[in-house]
This record gives sequence, C-alpha cells and structure tokens, in this order.
Amino acid sequence: MATALEWLATLSAGLFAGAALYVSLVEHPARVSLGPRAAVDEFRPSYRRGAALQAPLGVLGGAAGIARWATGGCAAWLAGGLALGALVPFTLVVIVPTNTRLLGVRTVVSLAVFAGFVALLVW
Repeated sequence: MATALEWLATLSAGLFAGAALYVSLVEHPARVSLGPRAAVDEFRPSYRRGAALQAPLGVLGGAAGIARWATGGCAAWLAGGLALGALVPFTLVVIVPTNTRLLGVRTVVSLAVFAGFVALLVW
C-alpha cells in the first residue's frame, strides 16, 4: 500500500509539473504570439482541457501524499501532499477570476479582445 501511494503521489506531481511547464514555456508564449483575437479564442478550449487534466492530478497527488504520510511516511510526504493540494484552492482564489474574465471575452468587440489579450499577457 505504501509503495502504491508513493508511486501515485510522485506520478501525479510529476505529470502536474510537466503540464504546468509545458503551458508556461510553450503553449502560452505561442498563444500570445498569435495576436489578441486568436489568443483569446484559443484560450477557451485550451483552458478547459488543461483544467480537466491538472485539477484531478493536483487533488489525487495531494491526497496520495497526505495518505502516505498518514500510513507512516516521513513528513516530506505530508509537505509535498499539502503543497500539491494547496494548488487547488490557490487556483480557485487567484487564477479563476482572471480565467473567468478571459472566457467571457467576446471576440466581436475589439476593445474586449484587447483587454483579454492584456489579461493573457499578465497571466
């Protein structure tokens, strides 16, 4: 059981980190290089797919790390589980408001597109 929890926590954390690095270093710069209208349009499906991948990984990895600590693991499992699990409330409080604004931008209005593009640049 302990080994399975360790594998699950480590795999989830690794996949989460890999996805986050890919978005930050590859996908987001490519999106911004498309210009305001295309960047905002591309954000919608990309965000939904990314959230569907990363949210379960954060919850699963966090829970597995905490469970490993609870079954006799060292404090590092607890710290890792809490850190990974803390990304979920952080996302809900800090990231979701910006993403909600971006998802609500309609590309027909050029000023709204520009505002959405600026929000993407800050993101």
